[in-house]
This record gives sequence, structure tokens and C-alpha cells, in this order.
Amino acid sequence: MVMGRRIFSLRRLVRLKSRAAKLNNCVMPSSRPPTDCTPLPDGAPDDDVGWGKPELRIGFVLLEQFTLTAFAGLVDVLRLAADHGGRSRKIHASWRVMSWDGKPRTSSAGLTLDVEGALADDVTAFDYIAVCGGNDYPNNYVPPQLRDWLRTAAAARVRLLGICTGTFALAHADLIGARTVCVHWNVLDSFRASFPATRAVVDRLFVDEGDLITCAGSTAAIDLGLYLVTRHCGRDKSQQAVRHMMLQGMRPSRLPQAHFYADLSGIQDVRVRRAAHYLEQRVDDPPTLDATARYVGVGRRQLERAFSQALGMSPTAFQRGLRLEYASWLLLNNPRSITETALDCGFSDGAHFSREFRARFGLSPKQFQQRGTGAKTTP
Repeated sequence: MVMGRRIFSLRRLVRLKSRAAKLNNCVMPSSRPPTDCTPLPDGAPDDDVGWGKPELRIGFVLLEQFTLTAFAGLVDVLRLAADHGGRSRKIHASWRVMSWDGKPRTSSAGLTLDVEGALADDVTAFDYIAVCGGNDYPNNYVPPQLRDWLRTAAAARVRLLGICTGTFALAHADLIGARTVCVHWNVLDSFRASFPATRAVVDRLFVDEGDLITCAGSTAAIDLGLYLVTRHCGRDKSQQAVRHMMLQGMRPSRLPQAHFYADLSGIQDVRVRRAAHYLEQRVDDPPTLDATARYVGVGRRQLERAFSQALGMSPTAFQRGLRLEYASWLLLNNPRSITETALDCGFSDGAHFSREFRARFGLSPKQFQQRGTGAKTTP
């Protein structure tokens, strides 16, 4: 019995030494960046050893005050699709984070991110170059080094990605041409004012024009990432990222943004435009008419007259229309109850919301939802 225990202990010791040797001697190919040496579970094949060039290579250029959600969401899709088990090796996809001068960049949230360096010497090292913008879009200055580098990339047929307000920088570099671009609804007026000859839309999450893809930003960048992974690495890799990120799936590019803006491209009255923008930001928490007037810097009656002359309606009616349009979007795109939708759109209760909704659309919220869902599922 004692001899049997010794044999068992020796076998166990041999297994432990074998595992330690694997951990200590974990060596990756020298042409790849170092990674952790966590051994795979016993019996699991490491079928990605000796990998070649990644199927998808993206270079990121961070602009000042870039938005974290759009940048991080897109990078994380690449990371989770690039390797199995979330090990983050750059096997099927790779990424490099740069700034035009190689210095760290501060995000719109105030967090500063180190980059891997300045702009790469060889633009053809990437399949795509993603320009990630944010809150600095009113600044129309694009450093000549970045402008020339992006033009070199375009001439070399490297495809460009405008992420969030990165599309502004591409437009300033004269790289849009006659293409249609997608921007976030919150900056639509600013983009149209800066680039009136460019067609900008907000009825999409992103627009693919072949050599240029522009994305609204925020979580839409995740869907763009999944779209690119599916194209270059296969659906199995994009689904791998979907599972790790605990998503329901990839939203199609044609899905409208959760927009609740008004198209005021033909309105010249600055007071009306400023008030409308303020109301768009407060759909779920509607401000009073007096508060809106104070924001614009005019009197209440003066604002009412301005809205009446420009839009043929009062500011209150305009605000109600925004909330109801947003509600109609939520009913078709978010699986929520009627009461939850009402509260999300600033209505005090479901009954009040239903009355206003029927007056505008001729249907109850439930009927609208049922008809819209049926139309969406009809081939």
C-alpha cells in the first residue's frame, strides 16, 4: 500500500514538473509581439502557432479629445476576433495606435492614452486607417504632416475610416470628394455648415463607399468593426467577438441612428437653430419654454415669434414632435414596454403619451409597433 502511494506521488510530481517546464519555456515566434505564457488547457490544440500575416490590419490615428467608446469598441472587436479565448494575440487581426506627432492624446473624457508612436513610414502596412475624432471637431486645423500622410495613404489605395468626428479631418484633408458620409446626428448641422457640398446622412450607422467608410461613432463603431471582421476574417470570427462582448448580434449599417433631431438646413434664424439643438439634447428631460429662451438669450415671446415665423409652430409643439419621433424609433427598435418608452421620451405617463402619439401618427403606440414590426420582418 505504501509503495502504491509513492508511485502515485511520483507520477503527480512528474506532471507538475512538466507543466512548469511548459510555462518557463513558452516561446513565441520572434517576428510577433510578446504575449502571456498561459498554457492552453490539457489536450487543447494551439492551432494558431506559426501564423502568417493577419487578414485584417488597421492603423488608428487618435485626434485630440477623441471619444473613448468609439475607439475602444472598435479595437476590442479586433482584439476578440484576432485570437481564441480572449488571449489578444494579433493573429487574425492587428492594430497599431498612433498620433500624428507620436505624443499621447487626451480623450473627450479627460483620460490620456499613450500611443505606439508617430505615423507609420509605410502606409501599406495597413488595410485601413481609422481617424478617430471627438469633441475637437470645431477646430478646423489639420496638421500638414497628418494631411499629407492621409493623402499618401489614399493614393496608395489604403482604405480610410472616419470614426465619430474623424470624418471632419478627412473632409478638411479634401479626401471626401463626391462620396456620401455618415456623421452623428449631434454634429450634422456643424458638418453641413463646414462642408455644404458634401452629402452627410444620419439615417445609417455607417456608410461604406468602397475606399472610404464613415461611421457615426459611439457604439456604431462596434458594428463597423464586426462588419470588417466578417468581411476579412469570416463570420465565425465576428461571432466570436459578439459572444465575448455579450452582444445580441451585429446591427446592419442601414439601421437608422436613434436620432431625434430636426432637419433645419433651410432655417437661417440662429435663435431657432440654437433652441432646436438645445431641445434635441433634452428629449428625455424637456426644459421649460423659459429655460430654453434663457439658453438662447432672448425673451420667451421673442422665441415664440421666431419659431412661428421659421417653422410655423411654437417651441412647445416642436419639442413635442421631437419626443414623439424618438418614441416612434424606440417602438420599432427597442423591446420595451409602452410605459417605459413614454418615460424615456419625457412623458409623465403612458396614457398621456398614447393620446399624443395617436394624434400625431393616427395609431396607438401598440398598433404602430405591431405594424412596424410586421413590415420589418416581411421579406
